[in-house]
Amino acid sequence: MDYVKPKELVQSIAAAGGEKAQLSAGNILVKGALSGAFLGYATTLAYTAATQTGLDIVGAAIFPAGFILILLLNLELVTGSFAMLPIAKLRGKTTIPLMARNFSWAFLGNLIGSLFYAFLYTIFITKLGHVTDSLIIDKIIAVAESKTLEYKTLGRDGMVVLFVKALLCNWMVTLGAVMAFTSKATVGKIAAMWIPVFIFFAQGFEHAVINMFVIPAAMMLGADINMGDWWLWNQIPVTIGNFLSGCILTGIALHFVTKEQNPVQEASQWKKTAS
Repeated sequence: MDYVKPKELVQSIAAAGGEKAQLSAGNILVKGALSGAFLGYATTLAYTAATQTGLDIVGAAIFPAGFILILLLNLELVTGSFAMLPIAKLRGKTTIPLMARNFSWAFLGNLIGSLFYAFLYTIFITKLGHVTDSLIIDKIIAVAESKTLEYKTLGRDGMVVLFVKALLCNWMVTLGAVMAFTSKATVGKIAAMWIPVFIFFAQGFEHAVINMFVIPAAMMLGADINMGDWWLWNQIPVTIGNFLSGCILTGIALHFVTKEQNPVQEASQWKKTAS
């Protein structure tokens, strides 16, 4: 009986988004850094499982653990906020300037945490430079190059594919953030969040914060990727695509289908439908 119905769910998201927008910059930055690091942990865990078993689907099944940590601790993941804060704005709980402030500090925090974990992880996996070849190192480099150089090779078509994969990704990621509100029990929240996050990771879509770890880590490990490849052929277009899908396909869509209507509005809509 802990299921939360959609209308109540969206109201809760609006309230939570309003609270996020009011956080201090320092609070957002620290929470964002923790989120970036935890998502890095989840990514390397997933790659470890994939290389040990030879099955990427096993890694995808494990990856949501990091996302669950972030949501249960109420940290700041900018890609999740791309849906939550627009809902809060549409419900009158925040303003556009406060939304932009949250997005900016959360993005920076996610980047700092991701880079910090990438630095520590490369020390561990290379044994401080003494190991340059292993299955997990090869995996990280291969994934990062597929996220940058493969798109670059395709040119304009590659950019279109990259952007579409970013849209498809954050539709599921923001749905995962939404699903955390569908239950009042911790076990229910975990199960609900796991489903959409597994769906996006298993299909190799493009997530801005995961890429903040994977691509720099690969560069540290010797991948043939430069800063332009990272930002122009992944980070910037992926962030834009993640924002648009989170805001429109999750945030605005859920607000529209759950908003309260007065009898006059309902009658008007009924007449339009009947005609």
